[in-house]
Amino acid sequence: MSRVERIGDCELWLGDNREIMPTLDMVDAVVTDPPYGIDYGRSGGFSSSHGWGKWRENCDWDVERPGVEAFDAMRAISKHQIIWGGNYFADLLPPSMQWFVWDKGQRDFSLADFEMAWSSQNKAARIMTFPRGKAVLDGKEHPTQKPIEIMKWCIEALPSSVVTVLDPFMGSGTTGVACVKLGRKFIGIELEPRYFDIACRRIEQAYRQPDLFVPAPAPKPIQEALL
Repeated sequence: MSRVERIGDCELWLGDNREIMPTLDMVDAVVTDPPYGIDYGRSGGFSSSHGWGKWRENCDWDVERPGVEAFDAMRAISKHQIIWGGNYFADLLPPSMQWFVWDKGQRDFSLADFEMAWSSQNKAARIMTFPRGKAVLDGKEHPTQKPIEIMKWCIEALPSSVVTVLDPFMGSGTTGVACVKLGRKFIGIELEPRYFDIACRRIEQAYRQPDLFVPAPAPKPIQEALL
């Protein structure tokens, strides 16, 4: 059974994206960070010495990467796509001119020095340097949580005509928070109830602390009772 929560201009689904995506209308863009399928936690990557101890045995979602049908569905439902971890899915995605690179500003860390996102756009590749130390200021509630500023950066690189963004692997909701801060509509899908609840809370908080230059969503009309 799926569940849906509506918060401002955001529509959040708890359930399996393979079941939910076919029920949705077309969206302008998909911006997402799927599981890479490297099972990094149980292979020792999230060790306590690296500051990842609490996630070591809580990474079942990363055992397998999504199949080709997931990427086909994302491309079918949207005009534009930005998919983080694109280097793990290069055999499932077509060649592309544009890649986004998040340079973490630190070398020879236990994890990657940078991360890459595949983009469907035929535009120049781009790099943003954003230190890991600043990223944790967002409040890390998911082991692979992207910084809000990184997600804002890649969303802003999409055409100005993009209004609605879908993230079928929502996790803790960072893509949704970025959309709120940029005044975009957002649809998120998350399978794990715990992360779904975190995403709902973070998006509610983003609406309570809006950016000064982004207009708040218009209030919904109230249906008056008929006499």
